[in-house]
Amino acid sequence: METIPTPIPGTRYPIIYPVILAVPDKEQQLKGREKVSFLSKHARKALEISAKKSHVQLRNPKKDENGVPLPFNGHYWSLTHKSKYVAGVIASAPIGIDIEKIRSCSKALFRKTACDSEWELSDTDPFVLFYRFWTSKESVLKASGTGIRDLSKCRIISIIDDNHLVIDYRNQEWFLEHFYFDEHIASIVKNDFHVEWTNEITS
Repeated sequence: METIPTPIPGTRYPIIYPVILAVPDKEQQLKGREKVSFLSKHARKALEISAKKSHVQLRNPKKDENGVPLPFNGHYWSLTHKSKYVAGVIASAPIGIDIEKIRSCSKALFRKTACDSEWELSDTDPFVLFYRFWTSKESVLKASGTGIRDLSKCRIISIIDDNHLVIDYRNQEWFLEHFYFDEHIASIVKNDFHVEWTNEITS
């Protein structure tokens, strides 16, 4: 098994602050557009906290016509939201973050998400591995500004340990980091960043 690259002495790696926020119980009961609207606003709140930690002034960042976050003043950002949790992060390079609840899923989704050689990289719990792969690929595709259509072009090439893996996409290697909490997993594009997670996971 590979090890995480040893930091070069004296090198200062930029820090990113992904922020995970719990969705209050009341708002978890919302339906349809009302729920989507709340989750979007709550994820923006997580982004605001991340920006504050990074000493970045956030001024209503925009998305393009395809819903891809537009960088501003050299800053990139990413959001994700699920029924119980949302997250946001800001960075000085293309970034992507994704959250999923670890649960059972169909064999068809396994085949759609990765090929046999990727699944053979680990013999860990298959559903944990599935959501590691899924959230990692989603994070890379978000950072690249592309969509789920490129899922099959995103290949897991190395599993470093339980919290890190490497993806090849568009002839570039992407280093991912995971954070586990409350039967969920969050994945983020790490690359040359040092990641400091903030998790306010009680509603």
